[in-house]
Amino acid sequence: MKKYQINDMNKGWFVGDFSPTIIKTQEVEVGIKQYRKNEYEETHHHKIATEITVIVSGKVRMNGELYSAGDIIVIEPGEATDFEVLEDVITVVVKYPGAQNDKYMGRPN
Repeated sequence: MKKYQINDMNKGWFVGDFSPTIIKTQEVEVGIKQYRKNEYEETHHHKIATEITVIVSGKVRMNGELYSAGDIIVIEPGEATDFEVLEDVITVVVKYPGAQNDKYMGRPN
């Protein structure tokens, strides 16, 4: 058995083409992300990856819609979203395929 700490991982990503990582792969990315109230990510999209965000705790607003604990949001390639943290939040994020440098600011053209 091995033991790791999420805080030692690259921004919470523990599976993917990162360093350090637990499973090094380009097939998928998995991370546990923690955000504080009032943090905000600008509108962005992915051209290759599908992103699945599970809200474990807290509340967020994405594209004007509210999400809270238990919600699972699937963002397909070419769909854009922002991310506004309304309460401290913990998410689990899965991106497949794993695609480094696949985050583009703004909406797709």
